[in-house]
Amino acid sequence: MKYIITNYYVIKVLHVSIESNSHIEQYVALFVTNEKYPYLNDGVKTKRMSNASSISKRLDSLYEFDREPVSKNKLQGIGNFLGMYAGEHVAGTEFVIGMLFVAHGVSVKDMFLGGLIGNILAVGSWAFLTAPIAVRVRLSLYWQLKKICGSKLVFIYNIVNALMFCFLAGAMVAVAATAVGIPFGIQMPSLQDLFPNSIGWVLTVLGVGMVITAMAILGFDALARFAKVAAPWMFLIFVTGAIAVLPKLGITPGASNFWEVARDNIWTGVARDGQSQFSIWHVIFFSWLANAAMHLGMSDLTILRYAKKWQYGFASAVGMFLGHYVAWIASGILYAAANSDAPGVVAYEAIGIAGAICVVIAGWTTANPTLYRAGMALQVASGWSRWRVTLLAGVITTTAAMFPALVMKLLDFVALYGLVLIPMGAVILADFYIIPRLGLQQYYAEQKKINFNLAAGATWFIMLTIALFVNFHFHVELYFLPVPIWIISLGTYILFSRLYQKPVKTE
Repeated sequence: MKYIITNYYVIKVLHVSIESNSHIEQYVALFVTNEKYPYLNDGVKTKRMSNASSISKRLDSLYEFDREPVSKNKLQGIGNFLGMYAGEHVAGTEFVIGMLFVAHGVSVKDMFLGGLIGNILAVGSWAFLTAPIAVRVRLSLYWQLKKICGSKLVFIYNIVNALMFCFLAGAMVAVAATAVGIPFGIQMPSLQDLFPNSIGWVLTVLGVGMVITAMAILGFDALARFAKVAAPWMFLIFVTGAIAVLPKLGITPGASNFWEVARDNIWTGVARDGQSQFSIWHVIFFSWLANAAMHLGMSDLTILRYAKKWQYGFASAVGMFLGHYVAWIASGILYAAANSDAPGVVAYEAIGIAGAICVVIAGWTTANPTLYRAGMALQVASGWSRWRVTLLAGVITTTAAMFPALVMKLLDFVALYGLVLIPMGAVILADFYIIPRLGLQQYYAEQKKINFNLAAGATWFIMLTIALFVNFHFHVELYFLPVPIWIISLGTYILFSRLYQKPVKTE
């Protein structure tokens, strides 16, 4: 699972049969190389970018070839989406999430049943909410939001995304560091550690962060292709590692005692010291909303707009049940058999050097494109060249990675990430289905030629304020907030639009 999808999702198309589609090659060249469109990767060095004084012009320059709906001859078959979702959801985060479910005392029934229900709900959200809009409008998230919200509001949205990317990439840098540090015998962080616990840890994170930042500055075309090849291998490492440690837990072939041992030694239903107790509801809501930014937040509009049919949204099931359900279960088994809270050490204890390498690659292939996209988002705000903003993003990312809390509290961060983005997803859905039926103007910012749609902006800011207030004051956990906030955002945007909109003459 990669919680890295923003307005630059076209980079994800690297996973979609690049070789067979020249139109997609054009998008890939636009965003990940400096050979075909060098002026876009070094924006400030060109006359066009240097003269783009407004936010709107700078945004437009990054999306010069991404403004029109996808044409019929560029649509992709179901196989491409199956492959993309399978590769996209086997990542470094899976090592951590499966471990944390065990640490939070999830019971074996809650893990298997709750994970099943939650992932079914996630697939349904992609298929019934995101995909139908994607195939009817066939616009990227950026242009959809720009038409509704205006360029200045989308600018703010991008900055928020960039910071979230930096923190997510930081978590993956830390995951990779837990494996890199093994040969050096550094003291690994535990579940209770919130701050750096040793000089060795800090130096290891610095080294990993420098390498990943350098790779992101150089571009990640080759890395993305490598990640596509590595994904099946990483999945096999998850599964074979879990099978390898079963005898250590007391599960032997033919003994038929898996469920008994799983209940007593893996998913015991008792939280570890310092961790909150999880129930089946935590598993259901987290499994459903771990990728809320992509489905409820409508981030995957940019990918699913290439689908021939809305039913291709069901292709997400491959990622949810192989990359999430199976990988989380395998990770939990590995953790139960280990003597450490560090993902790299857990994998190394299970299957040796192959496990440690898998953790490094999983963290690396997740952090690198995430960091690259953070740099692209910051470039819009600063007007700097891409390498400079990527370097800045790398500094933020590496600094964040030094704090183990980013990994040990990954479940909370993932929930927060989705919570931040889903109000805008509700705005898109309301604007598509409901606003025209109420006699209000669809794509209000475009029709009115404004840069900031107050109705959309107020909905986003107020909903986030309410969510954080409920979390801090009433102690409602973040996992349970996205759905009610998304529903309330629908009604709030409709109400504000009625109060805010003025008649617009359309040509």
